Amino acid sequence: MGKKEETGGVSLWERLERPAAAPRTSLSPGRIAEAAIGIADRDGFGAVTMRKIAAELGVAPMAAYRHVDGKDELWALMVDRVSAELEPGTEPDREEPPGWRETLRAHARRTRASILRHPWLVQLPAPLFAVTPTRLAAAERQLAVLTGLGLGADTAMAAFRTVSSYVHGATQSEVSLRAYMKEQGWESGDETRRGLAPQMSYLLGTGRYPAYLAYTRTAARKDDAEWTFETGLECVLDGVAGLVERGGE
Repeated sequence: MGKKEETGGVSLWERLERPAAAPRTSLSPGRIAEAAIGIADRDGFGAVTMRKIAAELGVAPMAAYRHVDGKDELWALMVDRVSAELEPGTEPDREEPPGWRETLRAHARRTRASILRHPWLVQLPAPLFAVTPTRLAAAERQLAVLTGLGLGADTAMAAFRTVSSYVHGATQSEVSLRAYMKEQGWESGDETRRGLAPQMSYLLGTGRYPAYLAYTRTAARKDDAEWTFETGLECVLDGVAGLVERGGE
C-alpha cells in the first residue's frame, strides 16, 4: 500500500496535524478510517482492503493511497477512530472528581464494550494500542491518576499495564469464545457444554480434577460474562489498592 516517498518518512499524526492544503476531493483519512471500520465490523478484519474501502467511498483505489501510506497507517487510523469510544462521558452532577479506582474501573468497562462492538480489535498488532493520539490520551488519564497516588513512574506504569492486560486478555477470551460458538453453530452456554461433553466427561471422570468438577456442578454464573469480567477486574484493582497502601514501591 502506498509509497514511502510520498510521505517523506513523516509520522502519520504529524502529517494530520499540519495545516491542510485545499482538498482536491472530499476524501480524507477520517473517511477512509470510517469505511474500513464499517467493513471490519460487518465482514471481519480480514475483509478490509484498500480496494474495498475505495469501493465503499466511490473512489479509485489510488485516491485512497494518497492519504494512507500502508496497512500499518490504516490500522492506526482505525484504532484511533474507535478509541474515541474510550473517552469518559460528561457527568455534570458530580461534585468531586472520581477516585483512582472508579477511573480505572470505568475505563476498563468502556474498553471491554468497545472491543465487543469491534471484535476485530483483538486481531491487531499490540503496538498499535500505544501509538495513536486517542490511545495515548486514554493511557495518559490512567497514568495521571496512578501517579497522583504517589506511585513512582515505573510502578504506576506496571499497575496500568496490569489492569490493561487483564481487560484485553479477558475480553479477547470472550470474543474468541463467541467466534468458536458461532463456528460450531452453538447459540448458548448449554449448547456449548453439550458439544464439549464427550471430552469433558472423560477428563473429569478420571478423578484428577476435583476442583473443576465441583465448579461444573455448583457454579451458578457460568454464562454471565459481565459478572465474570467485573469480578476479575475487582481482583486486579484490589491488587493495585494493596500496592498503594504499601507505598507503591
